[in-house]
Amino acid sequence: MQDLDPAALDCLAALSDDGSFERAAQRLSITQSAVSQRLRALEAQVGQLLVVRSRPLRLTEPGKVLLRFARQLQAMRADVARELGEPLRGQARLPIAVNADSLATWVLPALDALVQQGLQDGFGLELIVDDQDFTHEWLRQGQVLGCVSTVPQALRGCRVEPLGVMPYIAVASPGYVERQLGGDAAEGLHRGNFARVPFLVFNRKDDMQAQWVSRAFGVKAPRLEERFVPSSEAYVHAAVLGWGIGVVPELQVRERLARGELLRLRPDMAIEVALHWHQWKLGGEGAAPARAARLDEVGAALMRGARAALGP
Repeated sequence: MQDLDPAALDCLAALSDDGSFERAAQRLSITQSAVSQRLRALEAQVGQLLVVRSRPLRLTEPGKVLLRFARQLQAMRADVARELGEPLRGQARLPIAVNADSLATWVLPALDALVQQGLQDGFGLELIVDDQDFTHEWLRQGQVLGCVSTVPQALRGCRVEPLGVMPYIAVASPGYVERQLGGDAAEGLHRGNFARVPFLVFNRKDDMQAQWVSRAFGVKAPRLEERFVPSSEAYVHAAVLGWGIGVVPELQVRERLARGELLRLRPDMAIEVALHWHQWKLGGEGAAPARAARLDEVGAALMRGARAALGP
């Protein structure tokens, strides 16, 4: 394959990010016509359709392959500019995907020092949130350069490192336990009533509550009364208010448990979720610059932060 035009690859990445030719042109400070011309030239060069002209735009499978290459090229370009002390044109974007519960607990403290240090050198960290079972798909499609995921296997061209285990426990407010569970946090929820009491659910991808009930009561595919609260912080708040039973990271509710704002149900039962950090290998073997690439720094910071917060 002939060398691909970096400007055309930048257009492909902008189209993926912004979903339209107009916004991609604004991001790149060029005309819509120039974006279209560069995309057509790239499609002609590889002989395949790369973008489906829908609303919003979406990439074809060959487009996703080139998007992965475009992301890696942009990251390496930013690292080289930083090593040479050259200013970047615009902010270098570094997208990573994390799950909402990690974002609400240990991710921000883990990245804080790195972000504060990078505020002056165009460090454009972008956190994309999805369920921990689905962040890996963002990496596979080339939308991000790294992800926190439950998937233990590395994609080809990526490396993976264990982060630690996040235990999930069932909690409810004292008032809820009194009204719905007969005042008994340890045994008030049982096989005879779990299907009749409300459970809090983050979104339709979230099956942590079903996993917990299935393991606690030996029931396959339990059907639950669900109340959706699509925010980690609001989810915990809803549990405190007595909206339902929540299945949450123990780390997130440790202080509320200590203050008595929440009670743990079935203290013998927890779902242990093992998390892993995945990132693309940039530059190939032996190509690392004298200082660690920014993506490597992000990965190292996440590993230190996770292992301190979660334990092995």
